[in-house]
Amino acid sequence: MQFGLFYEHQLPKPWGEEAEYRLYQEALEQVEVADRIGMDMLWEVEHHFLEEYSHSSAPEVFLGACSQRTRRIRLGHGIALMPPAYNHPARVAERIATLDLVSHGRVEWGTGESASLMEMEGFGINPPEKTAMWREATEQAANMLAMRPYPGFKGEYFEMPCRNLVPKPLQRPHPPAWVACSKRETIHRAARNGLGALAFAFVEPEMAAKWVQEYYDIIKSEECVPLTHTVNPNIALVSGMMCHPDAEEAVARGLDGFKFFGYSLGYFGIYGEIKPGYTDIWSRYMEVRDTLEDNAGRGGIGTPEQVRQHLLRYERAGVDQIIFVKQSGKNRHDHICESLELFGREVLPEFAERDAARQVKKQEALAPYIAAALARKPRMAPLAEADVPVLIAPGRRSAAVGDARRTAFADRALPIPATDPHAKLAKVQSD
Repeated sequence: MQFGLFYEHQLPKPWGEEAEYRLYQEALEQVEVADRIGMDMLWEVEHHFLEEYSHSSAPEVFLGACSQRTRRIRLGHGIALMPPAYNHPARVAERIATLDLVSHGRVEWGTGESASLMEMEGFGINPPEKTAMWREATEQAANMLAMRPYPGFKGEYFEMPCRNLVPKPLQRPHPPAWVACSKRETIHRAARNGLGALAFAFVEPEMAAKWVQEYYDIIKSEECVPLTHTVNPNIALVSGMMCHPDAEEAVARGLDGFKFFGYSLGYFGIYGEIKPGYTDIWSRYMEVRDTLEDNAGRGGIGTPEQVRQHLLRYERAGVDQIIFVKQSGKNRHDHICESLELFGREVLPEFAERDAARQVKKQEALAPYIAAALARKPRMAPLAEADVPVLIAPGRRSAAVGDARRTAFADRALPIPATDPHAKLAKVQSD
């Protein structure tokens, strides 16, 4: 089993003048520690307007910084919001490709449709249409990354003419693709689309085992028709984690932050009232924290042996990756780093050793199913070179043609010098 680190960039009130600055700088230091101890993945969210819960609106910038301060840890969008009102699909593809190049091919492309009305209403997104938006945009962003040139597209939610997206990623045809899942039905959707399942849900190992079985049954079936140009058969679950030699101290250091993570998520999604810029979620959490129940993810808070036993249950259930929620609530930076160091010394090595052999066996077993799934994928037809449109620079579009499509810039263009090697071509096109 592999391990990831999950960042929302939580920042409970009250806020000091440099609180966000310290938050980001401390997160970068924590990622360096995670890379050094041998953790596999870093997952960074994209959220907008969710005060205290998530100050992470530009994950590509943070991940770019991480790429230059780490050597081996893989850098995951957990997730990139795909509805075009958030991010045009071409911009997502460009950022994914660029990050892949600067990180030496370490990107994991997590996708999602969004869940918070606070965010969707802020960007004018109609919630009933968000799943269709995600599907259309994700499929076309993958085409942009994989095809040279991209033939163009006119869909329900965006359109784009023929263009060649640059740069292209180091990982071809594109980095491994995932989709955010919060329940059983979306995990099934991930499998049907050949995507890794980022299951941001705290579930007991017994339930996880059922999800894993169902996910891989679909991956191996004819239901699996890849949405992108690869199949990424992986299922990841989240868990809290704070590791300390003393169990009571681990709870004192980590449980409050973990409980605030769940409370603040529910505040925006279920029961809260938000006055932008003024609501104090931390104070409201403190009023009710003693009434809040623990959940499955709390098992990762304890001694190294307790954490080990917690993780073994998920490994036996067949989970591919556990993603740790550590930077949450008011968890202290030094406690997070100490916990990571201890985990790296006393827990991680045995799992990493088993995972190396497991990955080889898993890839061999799934290879024929993946090949069959990719053969079922409907693909966008590439353009023959003769069919690729020739695009004339504005300065070379002749005003004499009288074409209604000419631009204002073309009207102001300077005459083409007679000595210009392209003058003859421009004249022919003008005629």
